Order: sequence, then C-alpha cells, then structure tokens
Amino acid sequence: MAEWSEHTVQVDVEIPVQVAWELWSDLERIPHWMQWIRSVEILPDQPELSRWHLATRGLDFNWHSRIIKQIPHQIMQWESVTGLPNRGAVRFYDRGAHCVVKLTVAYSLPAWVSQWVDGLVGPHVERTLLGDLERFRAYSQGLSVGLTPAGLPQTL
Repeated sequence: MAEWSEHTVQVDVEIPVQVAWELWSDLERIPHWMQWIRSVEILPDQPELSRWHLATRGLDFNWHSRIIKQIPHQIMQWESVTGLPNRGAVRFYDRGAHCVVKLTVAYSLPAWVSQWVDGLVGPHVERTLLGDLERFRAYSQGLSVGLTPAGLPQTL
C-alpha cells in the first residue's frame, strides 16, 4: 500500500507575476533553480508530455509528466504518468510589482517508507524546495536587468 507525502513552500519574488509565469512555463528552464532536477525535456513527438530526471545523493529517478491544469499567471498543476509517482502545483499570487510563488510537491511511497521519509527526510525535502524557490528568486531577479518594456525577459 502506498501513501502520499506532500510538501509546500513559498517565497516573495520581486518580479511581476507575468515574468514568474513565463519562466515556470518554460519547463526546460526548471533545472536552473531546482537543485535535484537534472533535466526536463519536452517530448518532440508528444509535446503535452515532459521527461524529468531527478538525481541526488545516490537517488536517480526518471518519469514523464503531464500538465493537468493551467491558468495563466495563477496555477500550473501536474502529475506523473510514468516512473516516480508524483504530482504538484506551482501557484502565483500577483502583488503588483512583485509576486508570491507557492510550490507544492507530493510523491507516493510505500507506507513503511513514507513513515520514515516524513519523519527524517521530509524536513530535508522542504528545506531543499525552499532553497529551490530562493534560487528561482535569484535567477528571475537576475534576469530582471534585461526586461523588455512588456516586462518579459528578453532571453525568453
């Protein structure tokens, strides 16, 4: 029997919500700020799917994921369709010149492993995800130097 472990973190980012949305919508950029994600590739023959590779400290996982809900500038929700069972969402809260980015990640593990993960590894996962969002903040604000008049990075 499997159980789901879920972790949520958020940060305030000094960029407009449109810029944050554009960066997260380009899934192949995510390894720039997510420490454990080695690569994300949109499948050329099935562009609704993406191939993810996670690697850290001897753990190595691959899976395919599909976006299941997308409301521009508000939410992008996904779930895995193969490989490591996971799901989650990134939410965006518009605060004018800045925004709040809230990330929720959940993964399914056997029940006996889930109890161990929640107690020992869960806090490490949350610290890593918070670090990922802090790296996103630094990455996105570093791009803000090159904003176009429309407010979107020139490099997108």
